[in-house]
Amino acid sequence: MDYRQRTLSRETGCTGIGLHSGEKIHLNLRPAPPNTGIRFVRTDVDGHPMIEAGFENVVDTTLATTIGFNGCTVSTVEHLMAALFGLGIDNAVVEVDGPEVPIMDGSAAPFVFLIQGAGIQEQREPKRFIVIRRRFELKDGDRSVCIQPSKELKITYTIDFPHPLLKNQTYELGFSGKDFVREISKARTFGFLKDIETLKENGLARGGSLDNAIVLDDFRILNEDGLRYRDEFVKHKILDFLGDLSIIGAPVIGHFIVKKSGHFLNQYMLKKLVREKKCWQELVFETPEACCETNVNIPAFGTLEAAVG
Repeated sequence: MDYRQRTLSRETGCTGIGLHSGEKIHLNLRPAPPNTGIRFVRTDVDGHPMIEAGFENVVDTTLATTIGFNGCTVSTVEHLMAALFGLGIDNAVVEVDGPEVPIMDGSAAPFVFLIQGAGIQEQREPKRFIVIRRRFELKDGDRSVCIQPSKELKITYTIDFPHPLLKNQTYELGFSGKDFVREISKARTFGFLKDIETLKENGLARGGSLDNAIVLDDFRILNEDGLRYRDEFVKHKILDFLGDLSIIGAPVIGHFIVKKSGHFLNQYMLKKLVREKKCWQELVFETPEACCETNVNIPAFGTLEAAVG
């Protein structure tokens, strides 16, 4: 049972382009002690300021999730956060020498590869779990997030864009590390050609290309290789949702029913949920026997990987 905290077995890193800045950015992942959480460090800024990946430090949700503290920020954290969550990593230090996490191929798969290559180390301390006990719902026009009590972490997500390829797609994920890696992690971010041109005119999406995003015109996909999954669009929204959800700092056990949400509503939902203490309970399991005594199924984050090389 995956009830103990995890970190990386050794240090690893990569270099890529920032989606919005267009800058070349080096990212380094380092193991961290129990109860550290995920911490970002800006190595390009004097004093190497640190930002904890917590919902209280989310400072912007325009086009991506940005965390910040004392004026220092790191943006586009959601794909890396999804990879860390999907593999059950509770504690890590993320060093970046630029203002955002590199976009890589627009999915979480490169970060999954990095983490698995470094190896995953189980730690002595137990994880915290947030178990949903009462129904919670948040609406914003035709967008909504509803959370219902459930024995497992489940996400039912619906998107509906005014585009022939993006109308009314729904996917349901019964979460496990294996299913995350196989069904969700490779799903890429997507955008519309007309919007990307406007963003670049305004100094954004400077690093965006067909190498790191699915781009659509009014009728079709412009990427020559097409889609990785038939329902890649809605799966990427689940990837984003998991990355945003992970910022609460503990795996949540409940059924999320999500309609047309985005980074803003995801983060607003977390802040409201944390305040609604009657809707959830925090649990810690000291032994496998204690896990079996409750009416919940702890997420299976996957087998521990040995470091390569």
